[in-house]
Amino acid sequence: MTDASPALLLLLSLGLCCPGAQGQRITVTAKFYNSKSTHPQSGKSLELECTNSQDSGVSWIRQDKAGTLHFIVYISALSKPTFEGNQMTSSRYGVSKSGRSYRLTVTSFKAQDEGIYFCTVNYNQVLYFSSGLPAFFPVTTTAAPVTSVSPTTQGSRVTKRDVCLQSHEAETSKEKKLNFFCEIFIWVPLAAACLLLFIALVITIVLCQKTRRRRCRCKRPANGKPKMKPKVPSQQI
Repeated sequence: MTDASPALLLLLSLGLCCPGAQGQRITVTAKFYNSKSTHPQSGKSLELECTNSQDSGVSWIRQDKAGTLHFIVYISALSKPTFEGNQMTSSRYGVSKSGRSYRLTVTSFKAQDEGIYFCTVNYNQVLYFSSGLPAFFPVTTTAAPVTSVSPTTQGSRVTKRDVCLQSHEAETSKEKKLNFFCEIFIWVPLAAACLLLFIALVITIVLCQKTRRRRCRCKRPANGKPKMKPKVPSQQI
């Protein structure tokens, strides 16, 4: 407790170190006084009320977000306040007492006043704590912008039939694309095979023509019959 005052340390030492004769047990309760909302508003006052079963002095303590306890004020049974630093008055807080009710008023609630408020009672050298009262600003959440839809005219109305037609057209275009790709995968290999067959046919025809020309180069007589050599008669001896 870095910012704890000597008065707070005294209260804690009395309640924890010196139990003494405990006597009758008392109850201490704290609540928001005349407040419809538990969330304080910036710049406005916040009233807290503490009651106990015995008409004894009450101390108000605040626990900040870091968990540090801060002594605020001690209100005696004779309505005499003692603020931090043994001051009789405070510009930030106001106190009042009515019967067994001890009230604390934060005059102008700011961010530095956020925390959990407790009231404590030291009775017969026993320190009693009330339940904590959380006093924090409400968390502001930014809502998503709402886009207003302008009324549609007669010509711009979209019917269920139009939606169905658009979805059917989209499906048809997808089918066409798939069919196109399928045709490419089917016809391209077929076309390549046909081209190879045509090239092979052309090569075969060219080779056949060359072979035929070579055979036709030999000479033949005019009448188409080959000339026969005359027979030489053999001489008789």
